[in-house]
Amino acid sequence: MAKPIILLVDDVNLILEIEKSFLRHSAVRIMTARNGEEALEAIRAERPALIYMDLNMPKMDGCDCCRALKADANLCSIPVIMVTTAGKQEDEEMCRRAGCDDYLTKPIDRRIFLDKGRRFLPDIDRREHRVPCRAQVTFSDAAATASGLSADLSVGGIFIASDQHLPDNAPVTVSFTLPDSSARTIQAQGRVAWRNGQDGQRRYPLPNGFGVEFTDLDDEARRFIKAFVDGTELKG
Repeated sequence: MAKPIILLVDDVNLILEIEKSFLRHSAVRIMTARNGEEALEAIRAERPALIYMDLNMPKMDGCDCCRALKADANLCSIPVIMVTTAGKQEDEEMCRRAGCDDYLTKPIDRRIFLDKGRRFLPDIDRREHRVPCRAQVTFSDAAATASGLSADLSVGGIFIASDQHLPDNAPVTVSFTLPDSSARTIQAQGRVAWRNGQDGQRRYPLPNGFGVEFTDLDDEARRFIKAFVDGTELKG
């Protein structure tokens, strides 16, 4: 079966590369275009399953392209997610009037980018690169504070081996020290995204415990975690 196509439209190469990196785990084929005219040509030739389109581009901007697409009976069902500048309410309103299916703002947040896309295309994979990480983790919810041992780590979350029972989506505060030369102590807010073993649903080879999705992680902590995951060194 052929992979679904996602078309990324932006005149800035850096943005295209960032968006492509977000989709690296997804079983999709990626195409790019630099303006609305190129995008329409690609859409008519390839019929993508989903389009992420920047608003401000030369030759033909995102709104004009979206309007042309939605006016075509053969193409109007293709979902379009417009990408706008943060804080400009008039841009959002303009995109909505052009017929877009959703929108997001720059700087682009990976989680939001993937979550919005997955609404229209289940083939999008939201996983992030994870690496083994053994560190003592202190975690607390509204009721108590406990500790466990981490099993793996990504910039998006951490798995904690523990027999402590926390319900799905429970808010939790975590604190741990990276087991590398930085010895950086990380503190983050998160939520229990899934549990392993406690409801009979086990993800091998992980032990009993739960996965935490970070919901509030400052930029410096994220930078140190990314360096750990990528295998590079940062000083504390």
